[in-house]
Amino acid sequence: MTRPLLLLALLSLPLAGFASSFAGTSAGSATGASSGSSGSSSGDDKVVLAARDDAAAFVASDGQIRGARLQAALLHLREQDAAAQQQSDLQLARALLAR
Repeated sequence: MTRPLLLLALLSLPLAGFASSFAGTSAGSATGASSGSSGSSSGDDKVVLAARDDAAAFVASDGQIRGARLQAALLHLREQDAAAQQQSDLQLARALLAR
């Protein structure tokens, strides 16, 4: 059930630039390199990764389905990243899916 929602969410997203501003300020790079100044730890990633299904449902429903794990991840992201405070819930959910 969650795979079709995730697929729908990913296909409905513009892949070119929705995560560019968030990805550079979040928990490290896609290559796996870590930085002492990233402010992220494996515990942080667990909160965000646990919210992927909720984020997919949120994006696919255009914000109508809002899960508890997504809420926790959004709060966590905004506490850890000043740039995330300026983004909407939908923008952050899309960026979370792009990780």
